[in-house]
Amino acid sequence: MSMSMSMERKAEQLLVKAGVATTPVPVELVAKHLDIRIESADLGEDCSAVLVRNGDRAVIGVNEDHHPNRRRFSIAHEVAHFVLHEGDTYIDKGYRVHFRDLESGSGTKLEEMEANAFAAALLMPAKQVRDAFRQQPFELTGDDSLELLAKKFRVSTEAMTYRLMNLQLIQPI
Repeated sequence: MSMSMSMERKAEQLLVKAGVATTPVPVELVAKHLDIRIESADLGEDCSAVLVRNGDRAVIGVNEDHHPNRRRFSIAHEVAHFVLHEGDTYIDKGYRVHFRDLESGSGTKLEEMEANAFAAALLMPAKQVRDAFRQQPFELTGDDSLELLAKKFRVSTEAMTYRLMNLQLIQPI
């Protein structure tokens, strides 16, 4: 099973366990289901979010200055680390701290690639994206169709573009 298929399955399972079947996915509700507290914080320019955990207790601090869609993706990304990467990298007294920064967004480390794939699958479930894509009159000459689709899922157009390519609904140019 490929990494992306595994992330798809794990994200789907979490949505089912959290009782979420609608879009846009209420990512804060998913975090609450996992007993993760979310707090807005001044994290500076280069940090989107931080996950701090001690055992089963966790807090996600999300950059209060970022666009709401970016905040949603950052929360989903940190939820992914909580679900997928338990026990990695501990700092002081069993606390795990993970920062979502510029490196996270580039998705070059396996852990970051997994978290990005999981976050995309969580916020943009494959079935719902495929259904919405097929219902959407898609124009290649403008960004309106892409923007409408991104708006429906409350994600950035960049995130939706990657998702559509990963689901092989559009081809890179």
